[in-house]
Amino acid sequence: MMHYPRFAARFAVLVSELRGKQVTVIGHQRPDADCIGSQVALCRVLRAHGVEAVCMNPDKVPRRIKFLVGDTPFYGRDELSPEGRVAIFTDCADHGRAGEKVRTMYSAPIACVDHHISNQGFARFDFVDTASAAAAEVLTGLFLDADLPIDRVTAQALYTGMMTDTGQFRFPSTSERVFRLSAELVARGADPALAGAELYERESLGKLKLLQHFIGSLRLECGGRVCLGVLPQGIFASSGATEEDTEGLVDYARSIDGVEIGVLIEERPGTVKASLRGKLSVYRMDTIAAQFNGGGHANAAGLNWPGTLPDFYPALLAAITQRLNEVDAALA
Repeated sequence: MMHYPRFAARFAVLVSELRGKQVTVIGHQRPDADCIGSQVALCRVLRAHGVEAVCMNPDKVPRRIKFLVGDTPFYGRDELSPEGRVAIFTDCADHGRAGEKVRTMYSAPIACVDHHISNQGFARFDFVDTASAAAAEVLTGLFLDADLPIDRVTAQALYTGMMTDTGQFRFPSTSERVFRLSAELVARGADPALAGAELYERESLGKLKLLQHFIGSLRLECGGRVCLGVLPQGIFASSGATEEDTEGLVDYARSIDGVEIGVLIEERPGTVKASLRGKLSVYRMDTIAAQFNGGGHANAAGLNWPGTLPDFYPALLAAITQRLNEVDAALA
């Protein structure tokens, strides 16, 4: 069975063209498990196929997902010269998702592997499937369709990417194909228990203090259909948490009974960052985020907006309210 038949021929051409080239596999800023897992997997498979590939990310690999890297060559943005290298972007909704400096360093990427609904394609070879739950799902299918080698580290990286981007196989994006591919990865050495232990049983005390503050800040809006929480400036220093400790906090806002959209807002010096999560894809978190220079999935999106919290909060709430009204009218 072919998992991605429409990509198979072009992927074979890409792999052939990469022979003899130096490849940099790039992921997005503030990487998650799907990002790092996809980078690691693609890099390892290319290297096993005789291609000189390395990973590069503008940010450090978060503590809880370092176990995915293994012995894969992994560099920071300023540790690797782009001279003579070609770039493949993974899990990046657009060319600037890894930061403007990386975009300038690698201005003409040869390929992109992604699953974001907002991705319009920006590389010579685009493997973008918005029906897939994760970039790791796309890569797993491509590798299996091409009969490329998947070692234990690669299998673990791909499995963990799919597991996290499906919310531990709970989100609507969890498909029959996700389970088939995950089973194949387990057969090739992925350990579900290891992924669970590393990701969900190694919380820092700082994160729990961050969670405590976030829950205390939650506000219900739009008749209880929207829940927003705020992390103010200075909270990381006062709690002992790090930026990576915000991972998953927004899900507490979304999980409240009756809430359809959950929001995490982080106040930064001169900017505001927000994570949006919807229970139904019809609310299109990506289009709401796009109004504030963001993007992402229909159910999950993020943004960075230059401004202050007092200006941003009502503007975002107005955009969400308008979207709710539009959906209500369409369903009436």
